Amino acid sequence: MALSSKAPVSSSQQIVPRKSYANLPTILEVPNLIKVQLDSFQRFQEEGIKQLLEEISPIKDLTGNRLELNFIGYEFREPRPGHSEQECHERDQTYSAPLYVKVRLLVKDTGEIKEQDLFFGDIPLMTSKGTFITSGAERVVVSQLLRSPGVYFTSEEDPVSGRNLCQAKLIPTRGAWLEFETSNRNVISTKIDGKRKIPITTLLRAIGYSADEEIIKLFEKEEKHSEHKYISITMEREPNIKDEKDALLDIYKKLHPGELPSLENAKKLIKNLFFDATRYDLGRVGRYKLNKRLGVTVDLKERTLTKDDIVEIIRHIILINNGKDHSDDIDHLGNRRVRTVGELVQTQFRIGFLRLEQVVRERMSIIGTEAVTPSALVNIRPIVAAVREFFGGSQLSQFMDQTNPLAELTHKRRLSAMGPGGLSRDRAGFEVRDVHFSHYGRICPIETPEGPNIGLIGSLATYSIINEYGFIETPYRKVVNEISNKDKKLVGRTVSEDIPDEKGKILVNANTVITPEVAEKLTKSKSKKIKVVPFVSDEIVYMPADEEDKYIIAQANAPLDENNQFKEKRIEARLADGYLLEPPEKIELMDVTPKQVVSVATALTPFLEHNDANRALMGANMQRQAVPLLRPQAPLVATGMEMEAAKHSRQVVFAEKAGMVTEMSGNIDEKGNTKYGIVVKHDDGTTINYDLMKFVRTNQGTCINQRPLVNKGDRVEAGQVLADSSATENGELALGQNVTVAFMSWEGYNFEDAIILSSRMVEEDMFTSIHINKHEVEARDTKLGPEEITRDIPNVGEESLRELDEDGIIRIGAEVMPDDTLVGKITPKGETELSAEEKLLRAIFGEKAREVKDTSLRVPHGEWGKVINVKVYTRKDSKNGGDDLPAGVNQWVQVWIAQKRRVSVGDKLAGRHGNKGVISIIAPKEDMPFLPDGTPVDIILDPIGVPSRMNIGQVLETHLGWAAQLLGFRALTPVFDGADDLAIEDALCRAWIAQQSGAVNPNPGGKSVLYNKDVALDWVNEHGYDGKAVFDEKLNGKARDTGLRLWLEELNIPAKKLKSEELEKVVEKVNAEGKFSPPTYGKIILHDGRTGEPFDQPVTVGNIYMMKLIHLVEDKVHARSTGPYSLITQQPLGGKAQFGGQRFGEMEVWALEAYGAAHNLQEMLTIKSDDVTGRAKAYESIIKGDDILQPGVPESFKVLVKELQSLGLALEVINEEETKIAPAEETMEEADKLESELKQSEEPRWREVDNDVRD
Repeated sequence: MALSSKAPVSSSQQIVPRKSYANLPTILEVPNLIKVQLDSFQRFQEEGIKQLLEEISPIKDLTGNRLELNFIGYEFREPRPGHSEQECHERDQTYSAPLYVKVRLLVKDTGEIKEQDLFFGDIPLMTSKGTFITSGAERVVVSQLLRSPGVYFTSEEDPVSGRNLCQAKLIPTRGAWLEFETSNRNVISTKIDGKRKIPITTLLRAIGYSADEEIIKLFEKEEKHSEHKYISITMEREPNIKDEKDALLDIYKKLHPGELPSLENAKKLIKNLFFDATRYDLGRVGRYKLNKRLGVTVDLKERTLTKDDIVEIIRHIILINNGKDHSDDIDHLGNRRVRTVGELVQTQFRIGFLRLEQVVRERMSIIGTEAVTPSALVNIRPIVAAVREFFGGSQLSQFMDQTNPLAELTHKRRLSAMGPGGLSRDRAGFEVRDVHFSHYGRICPIETPEGPNIGLIGSLATYSIINEYGFIETPYRKVVNEISNKDKKLVGRTVSEDIPDEKGKILVNANTVITPEVAEKLTKSKSKKIKVVPFVSDEIVYMPADEEDKYIIAQANAPLDENNQFKEKRIEARLADGYLLEPPEKIELMDVTPKQVVSVATALTPFLEHNDANRALMGANMQRQAVPLLRPQAPLVATGMEMEAAKHSRQVVFAEKAGMVTEMSGNIDEKGNTKYGIVVKHDDGTTINYDLMKFVRTNQGTCINQRPLVNKGDRVEAGQVLADSSATENGELALGQNVTVAFMSWEGYNFEDAIILSSRMVEEDMFTSIHINKHEVEARDTKLGPEEITRDIPNVGEESLRELDEDGIIRIGAEVMPDDTLVGKITPKGETELSAEEKLLRAIFGEKAREVKDTSLRVPHGEWGKVINVKVYTRKDSKNGGDDLPAGVNQWVQVWIAQKRRVSVGDKLAGRHGNKGVISIIAPKEDMPFLPDGTPVDIILDPIGVPSRMNIGQVLETHLGWAAQLLGFRALTPVFDGADDLAIEDALCRAWIAQQSGAVNPNPGGKSVLYNKDVALDWVNEHGYDGKAVFDEKLNGKARDTGLRLWLEELNIPAKKLKSEELEKVVEKVNAEGKFSPPTYGKIILHDGRTGEPFDQPVTVGNIYMMKLIHLVEDKVHARSTGPYSLITQQPLGGKAQFGGQRFGEMEVWALEAYGAAHNLQEMLTIKSDDVTGRAKAYESIIKGDDILQPGVPESFKVLVKELQSLGLALEVINEEETKIAPAEETMEEADKLESELKQSEEPRWREVDNDVRD
C-alpha cells in the first residue's frame, strides 16, 4: 500500500506551546552561531593558501639566473578512503585531505619548463560542526583577540612639568616597531625596534626631507599656533646633521654600533626596515587602521609605510601635545581585532612555507640543471611539521569541551587574549581584563572564567559577527527622519515640517499623516528629501566599535507606537561611554534586541536582570558543565535561546525539506558497524537518509545518543525536528530537570549550600546520566617475540575468563567490575637460567613451555559498567585483508564500557543563577515535606543562600515555574525582556484559583499535572467575579486583584468592596499575623513528612530547573589499603590516578604529637608507610591473626643516611642498647621474600599490590 502524503504529524511532536512574556518583537533572527569558524576556515582554503603561494613565488636560486620555481595553482583532493569523520573518530586518526600544488620550474639556461603536481601534505579539515579531528579527538581552534596593527597614540602626565606628553607606537603585522615619544624639553624622538633614541628630524631627513626649511614647512600650521615649538627644538638637538647623508649614517651607527657605516648600506637599511614588502608588512588591517586614524587615503594594497604616514604621525603627536586631538584607548574594541581559525592556520603555514623556501634555495645551488625537477627541489617536511605543531601543540588549538551541546557551542565562540603574540596571565593587568563600554553587543560582559584567566578569555555576544578586517560588529536598526519624495515608504509616515512646492506655497502642513494622495503631491515638491517624524526602520546595519562611537543609540526597549515612532519626548540613549536623554530627532540608531549584549550561555538564564553579576557569571559557566541526563527535560521557564543553542550545536537533526518518513533503519554496513538513520522521501521525489549517533563517547566521557521523534509514515515539514540528542527535548536545549523546590531549613542538612534531595529523583532516574569510557590494548612485537591476544592466560582461573570469547576478548553486554579481564594478553618473559627440570620440559613440549607474563587489559580500579562495543583491528598481510596499523603493532583492541550513574550524595547540583550545592542527603520521599494535596517536594534548598548572593532570579523562576506547572503551560521569558512582577503575581493568583477550584489534578495516574480551565472559570463566576477577565492575559493585574479578594473571602474577610489601596493594606496585615500567606507571595504551609504536622511558617515552594554537573562524587572518592609505593622513599604514592594513599603530612604529625598518641604516630610513620620489612610482616600478622610485631626502621631514614654519606659524613646508628646497627646495608631481600610468601598464602584484592613499582 502506498503511503499517504497527508499522514498526520507525529503525536510526539504535539507538545505544550510556550507562553511568551516578551514585549518586544523579533526584528532579527539569531545568526548562525558557528559561522565564525566555518567561514574563516573556508576563507583560508580558498584565499589564504593562494596568498601564501603568491608571497613566496617565484623562488630563484642565489645567483638569480639559473632556476626559477613558481607555484601556479593548488587543490584539495578528496579525503582518503577509510578516512571519514566517523572512521577517524573510531580509529584515532586525523580527518584531513591531501593538498596538491601545481609547481612550474623554469631552467633559464635552456628555457625548459617542467611542471608537476606535488603532494604538500595532509591538511586537517574542518568538520561541518566547526571542529577538527586529530588523532581521533575533536579539537577546536579558539579565536584570538589581539591588539590590531596600526598606530596608537597615548599621553601620560609628566611628573616634572605636569603637562600631558604624547607617545606613539606604530605596530606592523610583520617588521620593525617604530616608537615615538615627546620629552618634557619638547624634543620628539623615535626608537626603531627598541634601540637607541633618534631625533625625529633625523628620521625625516633620512626618508627624503633633507633641508631644514622643508621640514619646518611640513608642520608650519601646527607650529604656528603652538606654545611649544617641537620641530625647531628637536632640530637644535642634532647640530651635526644637516642633510640626508648625515641622517642616514647617524641612524646606521645607532642601529649597528661598531660597524663601519657606508651610505649604500645605510640607504639599504632604511629601505629594508620600512619600505621593503618582504620585510615590513602593515597587513591589510594595519593599512586600513592607519588610513582611518591618520586621515590619509593610501591604497589598501600598499602594505609598507609611506613618507606621508610618518609625517602624519608626527603631526598627530604635535596636535595631541597641544590638546587639539585625543589619545587612543588601547582597550577599546576598535583597537583590538580577532584572529580566527583561518588566519591562525595561515600564520602557521607561512612559517612552513618560509622554511620550504630556504630548503628550495639551498637545493637549487646543489643540484645540476640537467637532473633538476620540481619534486627534487621541494621538501614538504617543514610544512607538515608546522601544521602538526599548530594543531597538536598551540595554546589556541584546544581539546574540545564536549560535556554537553552548549559547552561545544560556547567553546567554538570563545575569544582568548592569550596565545602566541598575545598576553600571558602573569603580565596582564586589570585594564585589559575589565569590561569596556565598547564590548556592548560584541563580547559578553558576564561569561568569563573565574580564576587567573578572568577577563582574558571571553565569549562572543549572541548577534555579533566578525568583519573582513577581524573587528567585531554588532547589528543596529536605523532610525530614519527623512525619506526621498519618490519613495513608497512615505505612505503612513508623519511630516515633521511644512513642505513648500516649487513656488514656495505650502504643499503639506507639518504633522500631516501621508496618504497615497499626499505622497503623489510630494513628488512635485521642491525638496527631494522629505523630513518625517523619526521612526525606527527594519533596515539593519552592522557596526564596528570605532564607528559606533559617532552615533547616538537608543536601547532596544525604547517604547514605540504602531508606526515605529518613539512614544516619549526624551529617549534614553548612549553615545560612546556616555548616557544621555535625547529628543527623538537626535537618535540615529537603535539596538536590535536586549539579548545582543550577552553570550548564548548567559542568554539561557531567565530573569538574568535580577541576578548579581558574579552569580550570573557562575550560572553561565555551570550550564556548560551540566551532564546530559537519561531523561532530559526542557526548562518550564525558558528564555527562547534553548532552541537556537540546540540547533547551532548541530546535535539536533532537522528535516531539510517537507516529505514522508519512509524508514527508520538500523542497518549493518560492510564493516560490521550498525548504522541508524531516518529515511525521508521529499515531496520533490528525492530521498535523504539522516544518520543518527547512538551512544557515542564524547571527549569528557559523556554520551551522545540521538533519539528519533518521528515514526514511520509520519509527514514532516521543512525545519521540523526529526531527532533529539542527549541534552535536548523536542529540539530545545535540556540540560537538567524541572523539580518541585522548597526554600527552607530541614534538620540542618542544607547548611552551607548543601542540598536535600528526594529519593523519587533516584527511583525515577531523573538525574541519571550515562558515562562511557574507552579502554584499548595493543599486541606488539617485542625483542623476545610477539605479544599474543588469547584466552589462555597463565595462573588465571576459569571464573575470571567466563565473559571472554575464544579469542580472549570480552563479549558485548558483559557486566564488568574493577580488575575484571577485558582482553587477555600474554607477553614473552626474559629468558633466565633454566633448571634441569625446565630443560626437560622444554625438550618434551618444545617452545610451548616458554615463560610468558600476563599483561591483560583489565578494568581500572574504581570503574565498572557494561561493555557496549568492541572493535578489533588486525594487521594487513598478504593473505587476508586487514587494517593499517602502526609499525610493530599486530593487533589493536578497543573496548567501550558504559556506566549508568544515578545521582548520589556528594554530587554537585546547580541552577541557572549560580545557585550551586552538593547533595548532603537523599531522603526517602515519604519523609520529605509535602504540600497540602499530599505531593512531597523533590528538593530542599537553603533560604540563607539567596539574600547574600543577590541572585533573586532563582526565586522569580520558582514562582513562575509553580504557576506554569499547575496551569500546564511552559513560560518563555527572554533576558531583559521577560515577565515582570505583576505578570508573575497574576500567574500565581491564577494557579491559586485553579487549586482552590479543584481544576488541578496534581498527579493523575503518576503522570504530569492535569488542568481544567473551565472548572476554574466557573468557580470564579460563582463567587461573583468575572472569570473571563481573570484568565485574560491582556488584562494585567486583574487576576492579582481578584485572586487577593477571593483569598481574603476564603478567610471570611469581606473584600469585594475594598478599594485597591485598602486591599493591599488588609493583605499585608493578614500576612503579618504569620499564619496565612497571600497567593502572590508564592508561599504554602508545608507538612513534615515524618510527623504529618504543619511547619510554623509558610514556605516558598515552586518549580526550579536544576542540573547535575560533571563534578561527580564517583570520579573523586577513593580508598586504598595497600598499593604501589615510590621506588626511592618506599612511601605510598599519592592521588587517585596512581591508586595512592592519604598523605599524613607534617601538620597531621603535630596533631598526633599534641595528643600524645605516640603508638598511633609510630604506626603512621613506619608500617603504614615506608618500613618495608615491618609492613610486610604486619600484613602477614593480620592475615594469620597474630599480634603485630614492633616496627622497624623506615626507608626514608636509610635514604637520609645515604644522603649524608654522599656528603662525605661517616654515620653510625646506635640503638637503645648502644649497639651499632647498619640500616643502610639492610637489604630488601627479606621484604621481597616475605611478600612472595604472602602472595602465595592469600592473593590480595589488588594484583599489583605491594612494590609493584619495584617489580
